[in-house]
Amino acid sequence: MSSRVSAHTSGESARASSESARASSVLRRHAVGADNARRLLLTVMGEFVLPNGGMAWTQTFLEVLSRFDIEQGTVRQALARSAAAGWIEADRVGRRTRWRLTPAGEQLLVEGTERIYGFTGYAGSWDGRWLIVLASVPETDRSGRHLLRTGLSRSGLGSPSPGIWIGTNTSRLHSVEDVLSRTGVTNTAQVFVAEHRGAMPVASMVAQAWDLPGIEAEYEAFVDQFRSGAATDPLVRVIELVHAWRRFPWRDPSLPAELLPSGWKGVEAAQLFQERHQHWAGAATKEWLRISRSSDS
Repeated sequence: MSSRVSAHTSGESARASSESARASSVLRRHAVGADNARRLLLTVMGEFVLPNGGMAWTQTFLEVLSRFDIEQGTVRQALARSAAAGWIEADRVGRRTRWRLTPAGEQLLVEGTERIYGFTGYAGSWDGRWLIVLASVPETDRSGRHLLRTGLSRSGLGSPSPGIWIGTNTSRLHSVEDVLSRTGVTNTAQVFVAEHRGAMPVASMVAQAWDLPGIEAEYEAFVDQFRSGAATDPLVRVIELVHAWRRFPWRDPSLPAELLPSGWKGVEAAQLFQERHQHWAGAATKEWLRISRSSDS
């Protein structure tokens, strides 16, 4: 297929009010419960806790997430659930609690940030080989089917037909094997690395395997949301930016240019993400450290 990819108490904090209101309206639907608040909390931990000592006070999280209209009880519940998942653990300091990343939590965030910041919206090169998986789970095993579907999708594979999964990134073979193992189908699944042959156009197979129009529409929405470089509160804006972007490295299969529609929006979106992050990150980190120092006093 022919294609090319193309408030606060300080005066400084008062500036955040209008940006916070806008952020709340954008993220409100994502932050109504502890599970969704935990996802936002992960964004905050990956962006600010991980590179700044791996620790933060409860009060710091409360103050930052209040800018997204998340209630204190919901934040505390998200922290408790993150601790139960083994990502963070609590240190009691008098009557206060300081949270620090566990080794498992640090690994999770390091791997996530590497994939998030290294994602470009398409594969730079491709040798023409496909990673092919033949695997299925009985319909009665709903949890197993969900695990297989989500695991292989997050590994960049798509399904053109029931029980058949394909992908262009053969380096994810170990990831695929891990999914098959966790799903319990290692002994029945078949895995191949092969080249395409036959009369059926590859474009038709790609269209059946992945919802590229749907993914591109999400990229367009991302570009529209962050087209403006203005940021009254860079901390809020960076959290918004990363939180909106973080799904794409797992949502988008990162196909090579020759398999993508002409003018693929993923490239523009990836470039915009890098530009906005570079522009806002310094001031955002400065504000995070200010809040952290205030919580520490």
